[in-house]
Amino acid sequence: MATDYDLLIVGGGMVGASLACALAGPSLRIGLIEAAPFTASAHPSYDDRTIALSQGTKRIFQTLGLWETLAPTAEPIRQIHISERGGVGFAHLDSREEGVDALGYVAEARMIGAALLAKLPGLSGVELLCPARLEQVIIEPDAARATVRLDGDRTVELRCQLVVAADGARSPVREQLGVAALRWEYGQQAVIANVTPTLPHRQVAYERFTEDGPMALLPMTGNRCAAVCTVNDPDVEKVLALDDAGFVDLLHRRFGDRLGSFARVGRRQAYPLFLLKSREHARARAAFIGNAAHTLHPIAGQGFNLGIRDVAALAEVIADARRAGRDIGDMAVLDRYAGWRRWDQRQTIAFTDALTRLFVNPLPPVRAARNLGLLAFDFLPPLKHWFARQSMGLDGRLPKLARGLPLTA
Repeated sequence: MATDYDLLIVGGGMVGASLACALAGPSLRIGLIEAAPFTASAHPSYDDRTIALSQGTKRIFQTLGLWETLAPTAEPIRQIHISERGGVGFAHLDSREEGVDALGYVAEARMIGAALLAKLPGLSGVELLCPARLEQVIIEPDAARATVRLDGDRTVELRCQLVVAADGARSPVREQLGVAALRWEYGQQAVIANVTPTLPHRQVAYERFTEDGPMALLPMTGNRCAAVCTVNDPDVEKVLALDDAGFVDLLHRRFGDRLGSFARVGRRQAYPLFLLKSREHARARAAFIGNAAHTLHPIAGQGFNLGIRDVAALAEVIADARRAGRDIGDMAVLDRYAGWRRWDQRQTIAFTDALTRLFVNPLPPVRAARNLGLLAFDFLPPLKHWFARQSMGLDGRLPKLARGLPLTA
């Protein structure tokens, strides 16, 4: 059985579902393909992790009509405090100095998923194809289309002008199309848990660098914090096996007593840390967004936000092409998306990777330079302002959705 679509999005996680929300309407027939059922309890992307949302991502979600649902459970980040254990250097960012209500927000992935799931069923022009597994994707240049085969109760062939890969770091679409990707293993994992400190977090996010790896504490609702602790691969099982008291002791050794003791500790989970960068952002009939295009170390909390900026840019390119009567899968159209996203992706990936490598270097001269650098950064307002704008996703050429404008504007 064959069915025609204008656009097929492979991957119904937070990035893929956001693209469907952005492009929904009468002008496009969109199929959203997902292997898991569209429920927050069943979908692997909508789990207990917390996601740092930049100011730019908030604006995009507002424009898409998602923020009103998400806002009650998203905790603002008013300040960011950066330090190194045992060093005198520190730096801080303040939302008041940047003229914004918050530098960012912290939301649980399952709550972002709930906001998307509440929106998806009512979207015009969007068909949810799930649960369905991708069997094959074929680009047909002569026919000016792509064919996607799904394996479910029966094999289904779907034809479209454009396939968008939003199917994660191990993207089957990217692999089937033979698109190369650079992958670098950091030899570490992020052990995450929600914790409750005895002192108020006052909506401050902490990034603390230690000789054992970086650690972040992000403010959450109910005076909870999301703890993200970097652990070397050989030590992960030992850390996960710690009881609550042992894990609290580990947090105290790394973070200190700035927030007092930790009264409660939630379930621990571990995620491998690696850098991935697709060699191509797009090719004829295919585009790559989110983790299918890039996967980052969480040290600066930029991975998901980079993916949402992919969504906003690609949605605008597709909407403009459709309005002009152009083929949305043509390489001349997709080159605009690839060129638009190239600089932001390169800059964010390079910064995140450099920060990761710089702060794990144990050499005393490097450590001294780091501390001096943090002090200098804190006394250079123009540099802080540039860094804050970049981190908030407000630097460079912003897509319409990030400026609060609908795609039809």
